[in-house]
Amino acid sequence: MIGIISAMREEINALLEQLQDVSKINKGKRTYYSGILYGKKVVLVFSRWGKVAAAATTTQLINDYKIDEIVFTGVAGSIHSDLNIGDIVLGKNLYQHDMDASPLFNKFEIPIIKKTFIETTTNLSLINSTHLFLDNYSEYIDTSQANSFNISTPKVVHGDIASGDQFITTKSKVEQLNKEIPTAICVEMEGAAVAKVCYEYEIPFSIIRIISDKADDNSSIDFPLFANKIASKYPLGILKNYFT
Repeated sequence: MIGIISAMREEINALLEQLQDVSKINKGKRTYYSGILYGKKVVLVFSRWGKVAAAATTTQLINDYKIDEIVFTGVAGSIHSDLNIGDIVLGKNLYQHDMDASPLFNKFEIPIIKKTFIETTTNLSLINSTHLFLDNYSEYIDTSQANSFNISTPKVVHGDIASGDQFITTKSKVEQLNKEIPTAICVEMEGAAVAKVCYEYEIPFSIIRIISDKADDNSSIDFPLFANKIASKYPLGILKNYFT
C-alpha cells in the first residue's frame, strides 16, 4: 500500500476525485482516505502545514496501515534562479533549515541520528514518470490556466530541499539559505519531517514539489487557487504513469 500525503487538501483534490472503493477513517483531526488509484492500493491524507503536523500524520499513517512507500506532494518556493513557477522538484536530500542545536551539534545536524539531511529513495521509475507527464502536459493542465500563472515550458529537476516552520518571503532569507545550504533549490514546510519519520521506520520515501513562487519579497501568488487548479493535477499525471 502506498501512502500519499500533502499539506493542503487542494493539493490532492484531483487524486481524491479518481480514488475508487473509498473508505474513510478520522483520527487526530485528519481524514485518511483509502482506496484504489490506477490499480494500486493507496491512502491519501492532507497533513496540514508545518513539520509537527506532517510528522504526526506520517507516524499515524505508518502505524495504522501496511505502508510500503510514502510519496509527499505539494507546492514549494524556489530559491534557485533557474527554477520557475510550474517546474517540478523531485527531492534528493531533505534538510531542516531551522534545526540548530549548536554548540552541542553542528548546525542542521539532527541529534542522535547524526545526519544533517535525510536522503530520499532513488526512484528512477518516478523520475521517468515525471518526464512522461511533462511530455503530455496539456492532457492534464489547461493551457489558459497555465498561462495565467506564467507557466510556459515546465521542467523537472532532481535536487535538495530545505524544510522549516517558516514561510520564506524575503530576499535576505533566501540569500542566507543559498549560503548555508548551497545545494538546496526550493523551500517548504514539511518534507524533511516526513523524510525523518520514514527514515526511522525504514519506509521508502519520495517527494514531488511543484514550484508555486519565488520565495522572496515578490511572493504574491494565490496559493489555494494554484494548488487546486495547477499543482493538484501534477501528481495526478505523474502517479498515473508511476502506477500503470
